[in-house]
Amino acid sequence: MLDKQSRVPMYIQIEDELKRRMEKGEFPVGAAIPSERELTELFNVSRMTVRQSITNLVNDGLLYREKGRGTFVASPKVEQPLIGMTSFTEDMQTRGMVPGNKLIRFETITPGPDIAKELQLEDGEKVFYVERIRYADDKPMALEKTYLPVKLFPQLSQETFTGSLYSLIEQEQQLKISHASQRMEAALVKPEEAELLQIQVPSAILLIERASYLTNGQPFEVVRSIYRADRYKFISEIQR
Repeated sequence: MLDKQSRVPMYIQIEDELKRRMEKGEFPVGAAIPSERELTELFNVSRMTVRQSITNLVNDGLLYREKGRGTFVASPKVEQPLIGMTSFTEDMQTRGMVPGNKLIRFETITPGPDIAKELQLEDGEKVFYVERIRYADDKPMALEKTYLPVKLFPQLSQETFTGSLYSLIEQEQQLKISHASQRMEAALVKPEEAELLQIQVPSAILLIERASYLTNGQPFEVVRSIYRADRYKFISEIQR
């Protein structure tokens, strides 16, 4: 099944063959693939070659390893277009997935100068600090830290964050959300974050910071999110 006369490296041929088998359903989502020893015998190559192929597929988010158990087929990544402004809850519902939250912290704090500046707060003004794990179909997708001005939403409570915050703002508060400014970069997960997101250290993550605004220009939130790079990817359409 491999062409040893080809200029295509053997490890890439093995990657392509494993991808083909996953696409055909021979290795369905959640199933274990054969061990390195079995793949070495199957493809008649060195274990180092097989290991490189598997590592590349893990790095691409197609496979994941569990220590002491083996290597398994990962769920497809959630694709998030970089156009439009929607909440996490709305994104997951659009994809037919069940969104969920786990509230870790909810408290009133005096923000640091960077957050206060982005929210256009005066000295001493308070914000609600909310830290949540965001789930899709019961799988952790992101760790989200949100800052909301108390003066805009004095009635907020822990119960507020069981659903979509944007729906609450627009439907119950009768406020209109306009736009957001967003920054994104890649990083490695910290141990305490990895535990919450159920991923190994080291693992790649996407760091996203967003400041969101109402139609009157008032900033109403700053969100700092950590997304699992193996479960999420962002796409954009670019025209010349």
